[in-house]
Amino acid sequence: MAAPGPVGAGPGGPGGGNSGNGGPPELHPRTGRLVALAPGGRSAARAQPGQEFNHGLVLSRRPLVPGRVFCVRIDRKVNSWSGSIEVGVTAQDPSTLEFPSSATGLRGGSWVLSGRSVLRDGRSLRDDFGPDLDALSEGDRVGVQATAGGELRLWVNGRDYGAAASGLPPRVWAVVDLYGKCTQVTVWVEPPPPSTGPAEAPLPTCASCCMCVGREGFMYPPFPPSPPPLGAAWTGPGVGPSNEALLFHEKCGALIKLSNGHKTAERRRPLDEFNNGVVLTNRPLRDGEMFEIRIDKLVDKWSGSIEIGVTAHNPNSLEYPATMTNLRSGTIMMSGCGILTNGKGTRREYCEFSLDELQEGDHIGLTRKANNALHFYINGVDQGVATTLTPLVVYGVVDLYGMAVKVTIVHTHNASDRLRRTNAILRALSPPCPPQQTPATNAGPPLTPPVPRLQFHPNCGQKAAVVNEGRTALRPHATDDFNHGVVLSARALRDNELFQVRIDKMVDKWAGSIEIGVTTHSPAHLQLPSTMTNLRSGTWMMTGNGVMHNGTTVLDEYGHNLDRLKAGDTVGVVRRDDGTLHFFVNGAAQGPAAWNVPPNVYAVVDLYGQAAQATIVEDGELPPELSPGGGSPLSPPAPSPGGGSELRFHRRHGANALLTNGGRTALRQNCRAEFNDAIVVSNRALRDGELFEIVIQKMVDRWSGSIEAGVTAIRPEELEFPNTMTDIDYDTWMLSGTAIMQDGNTMRNNYGCDLDSLGTGSRIGMMRTARGDLRYFINGADQGVACSGLPPEVYAVVDLYGQCVQVSLTGGSGPTDNSLGPGPTGTPKFPLRSPFCGQNVALAGEGRKATRVGGFNHGVVFSRGHLRAGELFEVRIEALDERWAGSVRVGLTAPPPGQGPPTHPALPPTLLDLPSPPTWLVTGAEVRHNGTTARHNYGVNLERLTVGNRLGVRRGADDSMHILVDGEDMGPAACGVAKNAFVALDLYGRVTAVSIVSAGGSEGGATPSPSPTATPSPTAPPTLQGSHGRNILLSNGNRTATRVASYNQGLVLLGQPLPPGKLFQVQIDALNPQWSSSLSLGVTSSPPERCPLPACAAAIKRSAWLLQRRSVFHNAKKICDNYGPNLDLLPAGTVLGLLVDSGSRLHLYPCYVLIDLYGQCQQVGVIGSYGALMGSYGVVMGGKGWGILASLWWDPQYGGGGGALGSPLLGSFARPPPFSRPLFILSPTTDAFFSPDPPRGRCFCERCHQRRGGDEGGGRGGGRDPPAPLGWCRYGLSANLAIAGGLGVAWDKWVWPNEAPPPHPLFFSFRDPGSQQALGARVAFEVLLRPGSFRPGPPSLRPPAGLAPPPGLDPAHLEWVTREPGAAVLCGLLVRVE
Repeated sequence: MAAPGPVGAGPGGPGGGNSGNGGPPELHPRTGRLVALAPGGRSAARAQPGQEFNHGLVLSRRPLVPGRVFCVRIDRKVNSWSGSIEVGVTAQDPSTLEFPSSATGLRGGSWVLSGRSVLRDGRSLRDDFGPDLDALSEGDRVGVQATAGGELRLWVNGRDYGAAASGLPPRVWAVVDLYGKCTQVTVWVEPPPPSTGPAEAPLPTCASCCMCVGREGFMYPPFPPSPPPLGAAWTGPGVGPSNEALLFHEKCGALIKLSNGHKTAERRRPLDEFNNGVVLTNRPLRDGEMFEIRIDKLVDKWSGSIEIGVTAHNPNSLEYPATMTNLRSGTIMMSGCGILTNGKGTRREYCEFSLDELQEGDHIGLTRKANNALHFYINGVDQGVATTLTPLVVYGVVDLYGMAVKVTIVHTHNASDRLRRTNAILRALSPPCPPQQTPATNAGPPLTPPVPRLQFHPNCGQKAAVVNEGRTALRPHATDDFNHGVVLSARALRDNELFQVRIDKMVDKWAGSIEIGVTTHSPAHLQLPSTMTNLRSGTWMMTGNGVMHNGTTVLDEYGHNLDRLKAGDTVGVVRRDDGTLHFFVNGAAQGPAAWNVPPNVYAVVDLYGQAAQATIVEDGELPPELSPGGGSPLSPPAPSPGGGSELRFHRRHGANALLTNGGRTALRQNCRAEFNDAIVVSNRALRDGELFEIVIQKMVDRWSGSIEAGVTAIRPEELEFPNTMTDIDYDTWMLSGTAIMQDGNTMRNNYGCDLDSLGTGSRIGMMRTARGDLRYFINGADQGVACSGLPPEVYAVVDLYGQCVQVSLTGGSGPTDNSLGPGPTGTPKFPLRSPFCGQNVALAGEGRKATRVGGFNHGVVFSRGHLRAGELFEVRIEALDERWAGSVRVGLTAPPPGQGPPTHPALPPTLLDLPSPPTWLVTGAEVRHNGTTARHNYGVNLERLTVGNRLGVRRGADDSMHILVDGEDMGPAACGVAKNAFVALDLYGRVTAVSIVSAGGSEGGATPSPSPTATPSPTAPPTLQGSHGRNILLSNGNRTATRVASYNQGLVLLGQPLPPGKLFQVQIDALNPQWSSSLSLGVTSSPPERCPLPACAAAIKRSAWLLQRRSVFHNAKKICDNYGPNLDLLPAGTVLGLLVDSGSRLHLYPCYVLIDLYGQCQQVGVIGSYGALMGSYGVVMGGKGWGILASLWWDPQYGGGGGALGSPLLGSFARPPPFSRPLFILSPTTDAFFSPDPPRGRCFCERCHQRRGGDEGGGRGGGRDPPAPLGWCRYGLSANLAIAGGLGVAWDKWVWPNEAPPPHPLFFSFRDPGSQQALGARVAFEVLLRPGSFRPGPPSLRPPAGLAPPPGLDPAHLEWVTREPGAAVLCGLLVRVE
């Protein structure tokens, strides 16, 4: 093998770069659009060098020969631009390559050297390699070499600068980019070196070698060496050698405080002052030296933020201004996204990122190149040349202005740390951890390399950020925006590898929630959309309870609805080795969602809507495998006392706290000068019945007060640590001295122990029981219940306050809590029992029936056992007493610890007066928690229930309470219900007796509802829901809605699901001509209490079907046009209706009617009760005194005649005069519209016609038997299609007074799904006219070619005109396939 070098004998000839033809190296004829090649293909020039700086890409004609150098000489440069020649290699074939504007845009296996940076597929690998290519001059030569070992080596003027990259494929082409200043190059062929014999000899690199001889015959000096390393001495003009580390100068702005060895600068009083925060470096910057800072703290009070740059002023003699942009000499600053020189803007749009948008953790850097060019860096990404006129001696400058409060100088420049993300709002990532070795017990084959840890990729959505070493993604401003929160995994998923995230934080401002899936797109190259469902290729997403592929829904009802998840829930996705895609919710598999998914897909999480933060679940946090028949698939598995991660202190803690002993010991630093800021939290949430115990190891007697301990529901990652934990005003329970404090307020004094009296060696323990109680243990002794009603996921908190300096975890398990143990076997689950009921209640039927025997109150009853997850308790109302107002109340209550349900002496007159135990109660249409109203307009008003209605309560697997009316779930009424809650019923007011009809199991096992709706009574008239748009006023018993202001915010919904086969009608009562547009009408499958109420119905994007103008919309997307009448033109008094048939063919049942009083429509009223199915599809014309003009034409093979007059095909309608009340019924076609009489439906194709003897006519008498409609298939229509004296039309082109239908049979094109043959079909109607009701005449429309009437018909009697109501009846639908 020949020695690597620029020359050598071989198949390619001198200079290499050819593939065996012996010719000299050439450039490929396909180039960038501004490149012109000279004859012979050895020289290239960029056109318009004064106006264009890019599109100058050229490649070698043939792949490079390993070991040969492809070299070019710079022939011409201009000074108009920054940047210069770029060289490299690519695996892309130039004959098929789509040339980007510059070499850095090459992908698919491309390595490019630009300046001193090395990039692979556009991403920087290193930026301190070799000489600066931007500094090369005309006549200099630069070359690239691909070695047989897969290395890329750079050659400049005959000198080898070593390997720039490795891992090259064997087949690559050379790349040269005539970029910026470089406008012309020529391929340079080096002369062969003297023969060295068979032995390999190293190539000379001295200045006298043949490679260093230029075209003019003189010797080029070797290229200047790289700048000295950061620690080396540097000598500048007027500046002596210095080995100082780069720090902040001690002289700084008036409000600056330096710390951390002058590496950190902080502005004092950041909420009072926004300037006077200028700080400079302690010495000038060296050429090529990076000055980089990290933003540590921001405040939200001010506009503007950090500014950074350089200045020629010496900090020792500088009079510091309020802001650095006030200096009028020797200063270059980056402010926002622009460059200011001496206080004046010189470049308004320097880069696409703005310093004002950066967040805590982001990095900003700058460097002054040897050619006096100043470059800025954001999170390690070079933003390009800011100016080429940088002074020779400059100091780094940081101005902590506006929002910027604190920064720290960063001395490490790991490439992966600098390239955490290219988006300016993303957070900085820590350097990647070395791969962890797989334990031997879980290892695969011995030679399998360790798999990198799953992390989020730094390239993510505009409003997203990646923190926590790539394990956590969040939307920092989740209340301002609901999208742009897409994040992808940093690497592709392996087969059968589960990618699972935990929802850490949610906001309740938006609709929708987290979405998860996979994509074939690499996160490094993907232009991230606002939501992942907008991507139209290579993407599978689970959104809500459906699955979407490339933005199109492929599964509607797939699994658990992601929009109903809450903080703490987990979602996951896995691609199995058979190509199927599976999703997981709380560890439960939802089944296959997609098939034939390609391998090497990246996981995707879209933090959409309510989802604000998610964290990748560690291996130790993964839920255990569910056994094949065990447990509820959506309920989280019961924790094992010994399983999971070991309890330690979390790595995040107060400023003065220090963790040692592997996170098992916490101490307060500088304990005699500081008494607070030493809060520590457990590393995970406590399990039910798990004891968190610490021992006090060190105390001081300098302060008053001592240790404080408790629990918090705030995750440590989200906790902003205060001075003391009692300063937190939400989700926190603490014991301080003898006081129990909740959210900073004392809720109980004189608890059983005093923490201030404990000394060294004392042990303190905390436990959350399964009942939701907090108990403390002192030296192992239970001190009793401190408080109740704790949420299920709480973290232990210890505040090393005052005298307490150091504590350690004991590691003891302590006592356990068995409150959730199974009850005695054989006991009926829910029978009522007499000790647990009010004084006016009598029980019968072995406790399964309760009756209030007197008065209107004292009717409280409880279930015998507590309600478990997924179980349903249901009663039927047996009797009413109309003398009283009010009605039954139902809910859940958690009794005091150690007790069952409250007994007789303690029971109040009503459930609303129940003392102390946490209670969740529904009364009327309100939800109350502990007596306080938590929600209005929930579900069906319980005061409307009557005898026979069923009322149930179910506790969900997510600890939510659901109320069911006649088997219909009204949705979650409350969440965070205690696990030991009992069912509570209050036989109040009208309701005097109930009996149990279902106890145990789930709602799926309940008795089917006798009514298909959730309305209290199937015969009750429909009413509008109390939850509506803000401009709506309801009246007339919620049957009239009026928009009282503006033109929108007029959305109103029907309070009950629309019963199948029942007609809902609404009348337009009033219009306001001040506005344009009008009423919108439709249905939604979302219950009213969970349906979003935007400004108008068109903004509802989930489970909604809507009619606007003449169009039909589904989830805000138009699916049909020219459908029905124009709703914007309907006058006041018009009645409109909605109907869903019993077959639910549109999948709208149960569905809720929604009405949008928009624009002109100002008031509507609900008409009567539900109507009956009238047997018509499409438009039903109601009213009096309108007629029809039938223009009749004939098919060549079909003549008309029916009764005495025949059966012609209906061709067109004239426009009938206005009528009083048009009525529209929307429903799918059902069998009710077709006649069950077999002779009315018959096929008249040639084969069927001949089989019947070929001699058949209309057979309707009257002297005019028409010939059979040969070639057509007739479907007999039901006689009830003539409604209210009008004509029912069942086609997709609606007939309306202002719209004329097509004059000829409708023609449709379609493809046979079986044979895939393209076919056409004509559709027409068969009409009967009453004898004597019409006047015949010649046709007013000329029949089209091929549709002339058959012979034997009088041409003067082809058109029949009638003006009598009810004279025309549809009797048949005719279809002909062509």
